[in-house]
Amino acid sequence: MDARATSLSLGLVIFDCDGVLVDSEPLSLACLTAGLNRIGVAIDLATVRARFTGTSMPSIMAHIARDYGVTAPEGFVEAVKAETLALFDVELRAMRGVAEAVAALGLPRCVASSSDPVRLGHSLTLTGLLPLFGAHVFSSAQVPRGKPFPDLFLFAADRMGVPAEACLVIEDSVPGVTAARSAGMRVAGFTGGGHWVHDPAGADLVHAGATRIFSDFSDLAAVIAEA
Repeated sequence: MDARATSLSLGLVIFDCDGVLVDSEPLSLACLTAGLNRIGVAIDLATVRARFTGTSMPSIMAHIARDYGVTAPEGFVEAVKAETLALFDVELRAMRGVAEAVAALGLPRCVASSSDPVRLGHSLTLTGLLPLFGAHVFSSAQVPRGKPFPDLFLFAADRMGVPAEACLVIEDSVPGVTAARSAGMRVAGFTGGGHWVHDPAGADLVHAGATRIFSDFSDLAAVIAEA
């Protein structure tokens, strides 16, 4: 982190959604894996988790076509999205303690997610978190390039009227941490989601540039204070 970034007072907290605000990644990754297997992609859940957590569907399908030689049939992405939303309706939960922690923030906040706007709005509404952010919810569909490129975080900061150097991003994925660092923002890694049970210390997030790892939203105030 450069000196200018650390010299500015914190002015905005940017939250990723999937795997940070809501414990959706085990559900969505399972649906994606099953869908890919149906169209002939020989890939397991662990590989899908490692390669695609925090990545948008267009980027995922480009990767599948390039590295596996499989082009998804028409309607595939829409079917996987529909299956995922149906599973969300039954099983999706907000992260423990997140509503209280976000409500207690004394700083502006927003959401910046790789999810498409429909899924993003559905997740936040279903878990009761949307009122905490109001209209300050941004999707990768609003920018030319999704994570790991910095476009979405820079877009969110611009819309919120806060310099990138004064932003703290809360992320759970390597692409997200990489994007935040590329944007010149501070970033903390969150490992409280079900997809991080294999490594709660978040070694991959640290390697990508997260300066603090936490797994419980009761620690958010301390993370903010350190930033």
